[in-house]
Amino acid sequence: MFPPGPPGIGLACLRASVAVALLFEHHSYRHLLFHCSGGTAILLSLAVILGCLTPVVAALTLVFQALTWFTLGTGSAVPASLIALDALALSLLGPGAYSVDSYLFGRRLLVLPPD
Repeated sequence: MFPPGPPGIGLACLRASVAVALLFEHHSYRHLLFHCSGGTAILLSLAVILGCLTPVVAALTLVFQALTWFTLGTGSAVPASLIALDALALSLLGPGAYSVDSYLFGRRLLVLPPD
């Protein structure tokens, strides 16, 4: 769940793309959204970038973006579907080795006492 090396870097890039897509999507509709949604978008994107509770936060990001799309509509279905696929992939794959989740819940050395 926490692969290091190139797969971990790839998951870090995927986290960054989901966070940036959320911020750009919110920025393009900022004049039509509630003021509290700006703080929500920033908090979600920070949590995704840092890799904090990644599967849950990525799913919440997907729900937040879906609510924005269904409420306001989208300019094009292609970018909306790509953003949704990125967030879904991130929620299914996990954060990777370079994340807060890896530090908190990662591999541990288990030392058993001798019998």
